[in-house]
Amino acid sequence: MKKTLFLLITIQFLVFSSCKNESKNNNVSQQNRGFIAKKAMVVSAREEASKIGSDILKKGGNAFDAMMATEMALAVAYPYAGNLGGGGFMVYRLEDGSIGGLDYREKAPLAATKDMYLDENGDVIPNKSTVGGMAIGVPGTVSGVFKAQERFGKLDIKDVLQPVIDLARNGFIITENQQQRFSSNNDIFTKVNGKDILFGDKTNAGDNIKNIALAETLERIANNGVDEFYKGETAKKLVAFLNAKGSIITLEDLNRYEAKWREPVVFNYDDLKIISMSPPSSGGICLNQIMKMIEPFDLKDYGHNALKTIQVIVEAEKRAYADRSYYLGDPDFIDIPTETLTSDVYLQERMHNFSFDAPTPIDSISHGNIVGYESDETTHYSIIDQYGNAISVTTTLNGGYGSKLYADELGFFLNNEMDDFSSKPGVPNVYGLIGAEANSIAPEKRMLSSMTPTIVEKDGELLMSVGTPGGSTIITSVLQTILNVEEFGLTMQEAVDAPRFHNQWLPDEIRMEPGRFNKEVIQQLKDKGYTINESRSRVIGIVDGILILSNGELEGGADHRGDDTAVGF
Repeated sequence: MKKTLFLLITIQFLVFSSCKNESKNNNVSQQNRGFIAKKAMVVSAREEASKIGSDILKKGGNAFDAMMATEMALAVAYPYAGNLGGGGFMVYRLEDGSIGGLDYREKAPLAATKDMYLDENGDVIPNKSTVGGMAIGVPGTVSGVFKAQERFGKLDIKDVLQPVIDLARNGFIITENQQQRFSSNNDIFTKVNGKDILFGDKTNAGDNIKNIALAETLERIANNGVDEFYKGETAKKLVAFLNAKGSIITLEDLNRYEAKWREPVVFNYDDLKIISMSPPSSGGICLNQIMKMIEPFDLKDYGHNALKTIQVIVEAEKRAYADRSYYLGDPDFIDIPTETLTSDVYLQERMHNFSFDAPTPIDSISHGNIVGYESDETTHYSIIDQYGNAISVTTTLNGGYGSKLYADELGFFLNNEMDDFSSKPGVPNVYGLIGAEANSIAPEKRMLSSMTPTIVEKDGELLMSVGTPGGSTIITSVLQTILNVEEFGLTMQEAVDAPRFHNQWLPDEIRMEPGRFNKEVIQQLKDKGYTINESRSRVIGIVDGILILSNGELEGGADHRGDDTAVGF
């Protein structure tokens, strides 16, 4: 292991400290800690969802019961990204150490075509893949939570969903953040839906908002199971609504949808074992590539968010995102050279032209030679139960409120995930990510994602569950959070709150959270030739994580950038 003393830059949430990794040292001075629980914890974007999930655990349920409850509660209280009309990924680690992943990513409808978003000149039609009925992929969320709960859960479905139904009927309190989001989107809500909807500029912070339509939808699902959403009354109502709004999704599309178990990406970094999501999520492979490329460098010695640390991470990120753009897509449709992309020999070659003297020119970085904006509006939650099971789940509608299309009779928004395909290879999507043929549109194909739900072990024991929203910044936010704990000894809360930066190959810039980085370091980066962008985004990621401390207690890191809350017992 590298040296154990380091200097932390004091910025907003950080403090001076000199210590060993908290997770392995009981004698570390009390720093800025998150919520502490002795047995079990849920960390999510809304207190209501975290509490419902925690209460399910208190009733004897496990992490997979709490997953269903938390995810559905987010659909009620956090419609910005929580959903029935979207999809996601889950990585799990059971008490016995066995691991797995669940893919409930949306699919392209059967009637989808490769050029469906291009005009007669072959140019991308603005907004067609992002707003309204044509932007919607076949939803996977309901299939996902049922598949996980039916395989591993302990409780009856009705018992799991009843608190969520009650939440929808009784209402939840609008936060300041939500009021701003509702107000800023109200015009497009009205334009897309042709009328005012439940969520708009008439809602104020502190108001209680009820969603009776969603309560009734959830009640039908609780009574009739997963088939209610994909084959039953809800499915028929949904398809009728979608078709009236120009969508090409049919009842057959819903009938055929099924979440899929996947083998996660697993690799080592120092004495950590990282377990992350596999394609069609790009998260696990990119995280693997970046962490293996930076592993030979002594980040702890360089210092937290110091010049050399940022240089090494940024240059590794460039190379991983270049590979992402070319090689990754739905593994059911393409062959992904995972073994080569994550091999030590390949990654050493990718970094051979790195230098601390200057940035590696973008035009010299393409995808590697192989031999033989996911949106900022995603959401994440982490759960560790009293039995020792851990899950990490990232779910989304893609853009904030997805396609902005709201099924008022059913009570939820629909995704705009079709934009995550490459509408035209080589042309960036709404979040600036470049795609290639590997991620082109095809019927029933799953679109590439940046979601990176991740579980970490240390010395063979469960250490952490972590993840975040943030579109293309998801991978780099998860990366920095893990490094903050492992390399720089931060508590879970400090690791989550620390300032973040991001590079995705194209555009050729380092995004940095405004006003949170040492000005001297920023100037040094500019002097080296890096382009710095501090204005593009107010925040990068909203990380939620749980860290197991050396005494067995759990520390929740709920990101202060959002309304995120940790609840446990």
